Amino acid sequence: MQKVLIITYYWPPAGGPGVQRWLKFVKYLRDFEIEPIVYIPENPNYPIIDESLLDGIPEGIKVYKKPIFEPYGFARFFSKKKTKQISAGIINSKNQSSLEKLLLWIRGNLFIPDARKFWIKPSVKFLGDVIEKEKIGTVITTGPPHSLHLIGLELKKRNKVRWITDFRDPWTSIGYHKKLKLSVSSQAKHKQLEHLVLNEADKIIVTSDSTQREFSKITQKPITVITNGYDTIEGNPVTLDNDFTISHIGSLLTGRNPLNLWKALSELIYEVPDFKKSFKLQLAGVISSDVLESIYFYGLQPYTKLLGYFSHDKAVQYQRKSQVLLLIEIDSEETQGIIPGKVFEYMAAKRPILGVGPSNWDVGEIIAGSNTGKTFDYQQYNEMKSTLLEWFQDYKKKQLALPFAEVEQYHRRELTGKLSKYLAWE
Repeated sequence: MQKVLIITYYWPPAGGPGVQRWLKFVKYLRDFEIEPIVYIPENPNYPIIDESLLDGIPEGIKVYKKPIFEPYGFARFFSKKKTKQISAGIINSKNQSSLEKLLLWIRGNLFIPDARKFWIKPSVKFLGDVIEKEKIGTVITTGPPHSLHLIGLELKKRNKVRWITDFRDPWTSIGYHKKLKLSVSSQAKHKQLEHLVLNEADKIIVTSDSTQREFSKITQKPITVITNGYDTIEGNPVTLDNDFTISHIGSLLTGRNPLNLWKALSELIYEVPDFKKSFKLQLAGVISSDVLESIYFYGLQPYTKLLGYFSHDKAVQYQRKSQVLLLIEIDSEETQGIIPGKVFEYMAAKRPILGVGPSNWDVGEIIAGSNTGKTFDYQQYNEMKSTLLEWFQDYKKKQLALPFAEVEQYHRRELTGKLSKYLAWE
């Protein structure tokens, strides 16, 4: 059986979408005669904790750990809230305090490629012994944090292993890079490291066609797209909400603020009496203050329920019982290739998805191809409003459903099968 070492920062009890991808690959790799061995930090600084995900770790999986030094611990001395937000990727570009500007400058310019860089050197030394002991021939690094790819780079040089990089998100083109107050030299350093990793890795995995096209301009190395996906939904059947619930499951960070959607919902409330009686907007996770201000500006506060953060299991239940599932991405060219992991769980819930994102968003093709909903750009006000009204009318007739949904290709086991073929070496 082939052994593969997976180097990841996010692992249970980490919550959020970052942990799901490799937790599920590890779950199914043994079905394809591949034994995964996992390496994680011993004392990570996870912004979100979800203890329920611990139950998803397959029995008998070897997990090696090494302590990590993270400067976020010192930064919390100055501002625990701001540091946690920056660590989680929540960067509010409006009304930044001097302290927040300073923390962003430090994060962007002193910790390249990221604040987990101090784990590189001790990990390389430690994992050299693990590779020899376990007779590992292939190493996979998954980022962000992209500093983990630098561990793979050194292991390839020193231990003669085959090295695959997995990019859950792009590197220098990701939206928040512009908000890190990078100097010219820091931007150049990021570009240099990105180029080095992409050209030294033996193979590359990305999660979207857009990222594949972007990286193909930097390297000639093999690049394959393996999206995120959904796993089998376990548990008792759920009953659909009686109300016309539109639910967004997951954080709504700064920039994910479709004003035309809030406007359309506001007008439907005042134009359609039954809509006003039945409509509920449910938001789970961290909600950025500017997004919440916009929702309330359009008079939606009485219809909005803030659910807070809850476990992944509970999130799945909300997805399955909501009438409509809301998916929102920042409206920018840099986010065209961002495919949130939750889109596939939305698809598995088989409730209509209303997506709002940038023009030419990769998600639009996925949702259209699977017959699981509709996506719009931020300017398509009339189209959003008419779709919402159409779906509401179907809801009133108890006919709001997805009879032609085709989602099987995105099951985690199917995607792991694709991964196993990519791990084969000629």
